[in-house]
Amino acid sequence: MLRFSARVVVVTGAGNGLGKEYALGFAERGASVVVNDLGGSASGDGNHSSRPADEVVKLIQSRGGKAVADYHSVEDGKAIIEAAIKNFGRIDILVNNAGILRDKSFMNMTEQDWDLVQRIHLRAAYLITHAAWSYMRQQKYGRIIFTTSTSGLYGNFGQANYSAAKMGLVGLSNTLALEGAKYNITCHAIAPTAYSRLTQDLLPPDAEENLKPAFVMPLVLYLCHESCTDTGSLFQVAGGWIGKVRLEKSSGAMVRRPNKPMTVEDVRDNWKDIISFATPLHHSTQAEQVTHLWDAIRKMNNNNNDDDDKVLTQTFSYTANQIILYALSVGCSLRQPNSLRFLYENHEEFSALPTFAVIPAQALSMNLISSGKLGFDIDLLRVLHGEQYVELFEPLPTSGTVTLKGKVVDVLDKGSGAVLIYDVEIFNENEKLIALNQFVIFSVGSGGFGGKKTSENQRKYLPAPQRKSDQICRETTNIDQAALYRLNGDRNPLHIDPSFASAAGFSRPILHGLCSFGYAARHVLHTYANDNPVLFKAIKVRFTKPVEPGQTIETHMWREGNRIFFESKVPESNQTVLTGGYVDLHDVVLNINTPGTAEVRNK
Repeated sequence: MLRFSARVVVVTGAGNGLGKEYALGFAERGASVVVNDLGGSASGDGNHSSRPADEVVKLIQSRGGKAVADYHSVEDGKAIIEAAIKNFGRIDILVNNAGILRDKSFMNMTEQDWDLVQRIHLRAAYLITHAAWSYMRQQKYGRIIFTTSTSGLYGNFGQANYSAAKMGLVGLSNTLALEGAKYNITCHAIAPTAYSRLTQDLLPPDAEENLKPAFVMPLVLYLCHESCTDTGSLFQVAGGWIGKVRLEKSSGAMVRRPNKPMTVEDVRDNWKDIISFATPLHHSTQAEQVTHLWDAIRKMNNNNNDDDDKVLTQTFSYTANQIILYALSVGCSLRQPNSLRFLYENHEEFSALPTFAVIPAQALSMNLISSGKLGFDIDLLRVLHGEQYVELFEPLPTSGTVTLKGKVVDVLDKGSGAVLIYDVEIFNENEKLIALNQFVIFSVGSGGFGGKKTSENQRKYLPAPQRKSDQICRETTNIDQAALYRLNGDRNPLHIDPSFASAAGFSRPILHGLCSFGYAARHVLHTYANDNPVLFKAIKVRFTKPVEPGQTIETHMWREGNRIFFESKVPESNQTVLTGGYVDLHDVVLNINTPGTAEVRNK
């Protein structure tokens, strides 16, 4: 016999019908029960009475059980849970059962009819469950039942308010089942059909005998027993019959064609397949349905034999002015040696800093994300730049028009988000490949689709050697550094607008990650290549923390042959902002003017 000894149960709406049956059943099997009932009418109108709850408590006690009455409205959920804590010291099981009806056709329904039903069914369930949640998490045990309805699952004339609230409880139960799993808290929703004061006018004459609340109670007690570890389920139960309900959808149809605009006619022409349930699909989790969607998109893309359809192409034109602007925006100054080659267009060795390659590539990057070639939508407000790789096959031209070709090379599932890896190639006016960028970005909330965790196509960042750094270059940024860098094209208000930065959780606007990246690259180029961009081959870095304009960027460097490992820190905050970095050089020319620690001044 399943027992609930030492368990404490709260049942709302326990003065009559189903709630009363639950309270009696739990008490009979050893639980201590809080019998909650306001004692109001089925519509929520009229006077309240303590009699229903008191009578159930007396019945339990007469049978040797433990129970106390609670007369609060379910809208005062915290007080109901506190009654359990005060009288029994804990809360293990919560059965959300209370409800009212205000049935009217939608045309005749008032806002009061709508709001009151929503409050009593959905909002009150949130309030009382929220009050119990912290206790259940702390004790790492809890069982929660939400009472939904077939009116919510299938709809019912005259019950728009009731059916909407009841379907909301299904979503609440599903989500809390996920959030409670690691704390041993299970959640279920049940859609019972039983004879009660709420249903007596809706059921046939013989319903009282065949649809007794006693035929629902055993399911609720089993779902709430510690031996039942199932969670996140929805059940219909009536007259002794119990069935689990799950969502079903048609196999559907992929109506979009690769690299083609999707039209209304595409929907029309595939309508029969869209609505066909010949081979229905069943998904029990969000991850399963996302995986199915992603598989359909991949299949569509794989059936496209033209690789060019998967590539986004555009051109980017620039002049010497943009080369100089970029150099200034990543800290280059006339106070530094060799700076004229990056700041003066008539200098005999006028050159682009190697990391200028990110500027045209980033212009294509945003278009690639919004192009639809990823197969799913991404919220740009929830995208984080994780890593960057740049490789040059020859020095960048100081002006002209380049062609950019961007392509997604992999999408990884990291659970809480998706990692997108895409390459942007840069070709000169002679169609020769001169540079490659690889962006690794993290899209918060896009994960959970069951995809792979790693990629062979990702350029890996590398840990620094386990020894004291060989060289350190320290440089203080300007308070206007972000305001200057954004003129390169990245106009995200996070880097200039204090109110926007505050809303994003920062005390003030932050520096662009690629600006910090440019500083670190300059430090390595200055220290190990005497500022000669011809010696530059490639750079890889991982972004870990933001820099605030006006703070100092301190780059620690380790030489291993022609590879220079580096990481950058901010002394003011004692945080490492760039990690896993390295620069590959064609040759190392150690700057004789750079001692073990160098201070680069640009004020």
